Amino acid sequence: MTAAFKRFFASESAGGIVLALAAVLALIVSNSPWAENYLGFIRLPGELRIGGDWLVLSKPLLVWVNDLWMAVFFFLVGLEIKREFVEGELASRSQAVLPAVAALGGMIAPALIYAAINHADPVALRGWAIPAATDIAFAIGIVMLLGSRVPLSLKIFLTAVAIIDDLGAIVVIALFYTQNLSLPMLAAAGVGLAVLFALNRAGVTRVDVYMLVGLLLWLCVLKSGVHATLAGVATALAVPMRDKAGNSPLETIEHGLHPWVAFMVLPMFAFANAGVSLQGLSFEALLQPIPLGIAAGLVLGKVIGVFGSSWLMIKLGWAARPAGATWTQFFGICVLCGIGFTMSLFIGGLAFVGLDAGYETSVKLGVLSGSLVAGVLGAAILSRGRT
Repeated sequence: MTAAFKRFFASESAGGIVLALAAVLALIVSNSPWAENYLGFIRLPGELRIGGDWLVLSKPLLVWVNDLWMAVFFFLVGLEIKREFVEGELASRSQAVLPAVAALGGMIAPALIYAAINHADPVALRGWAIPAATDIAFAIGIVMLLGSRVPLSLKIFLTAVAIIDDLGAIVVIALFYTQNLSLPMLAAAGVGLAVLFALNRAGVTRVDVYMLVGLLLWLCVLKSGVHATLAGVATALAVPMRDKAGNSPLETIEHGLHPWVAFMVLPMFAFANAGVSLQGLSFEALLQPIPLGIAAGLVLGKVIGVFGSSWLMIKLGWAARPAGATWTQFFGICVLCGIGFTMSLFIGGLAFVGLDAGYETSVKLGVLSGSLVAGVLGAAILSRGRT
């Protein structure tokens, strides 16, 4: 296991615990006498002006968190994806094939289950991708708490699946959750992309140069109709892996950014997005098509997709089961992949943007209940040890 992976795993596990605390706090506050204060907080207006009235961005806090702060998160995700595929655990085909197939299965099966449950409602079908995501911070946080009961090979497998899953989610957002395109701003974003990769090809390693061009790219993408967070991924992929002296600008940025994302960006996202009123909530509400489709996709779909595709690959001899892991432990890790939280809430916000608030509540109920069941069930299976 590489040193970079060890640092990454340690950061993600601690971040998962803080993320969980932020989500719980949001639920407590939104169901307390301070509920109105909570809503007022996430609706706080914020304005950015550039060149007088040349460019004015006026958004509530919730949108700033989801559009700008999460662009930083996606930037970090892009760095992680590039590092893993260039020099990390996914650099060779033999290492990448099992988690790649598992991640693909883990996106297709949940989406199909959600679509089957919501097939009669065209609006609800917009959320088909919500249960297809895995929350790496939450999942690794649980694995870390279980300690030596989870073999190292399974920790690597889980991380690889989640990273490839994030890559899939990025593609889904780019292809299916883009609307009202502005061709001039899209062209400007294309110029920004060309500049980024020209800098890479020219061997420029100054981080501040990439950050400046990346910020301009974010502004163009924001105005183009494509979700602005994708600018973070594009900028990350342009950052050089190595300079002429053998140092890694990419890893330097990644290590410096990890604490900020783990302990500020993601907890803030969780606090701003996980709050949902449980007043008058009944069991029947959880059985409505949207929350049921999300929860079933996360709990059942992820297991069917991740474990089923992995089992088939191993039985056919096309991949090897993670070393030192029993089938029970491997199944438990696959169940943990059903913790969707961060990316699921994010995609849910894109799927039903501008619609009735009831859709937002349904998404939160489905994501929170499905992720909770997957987390508890996965932890219980892994706690049985080597059986």
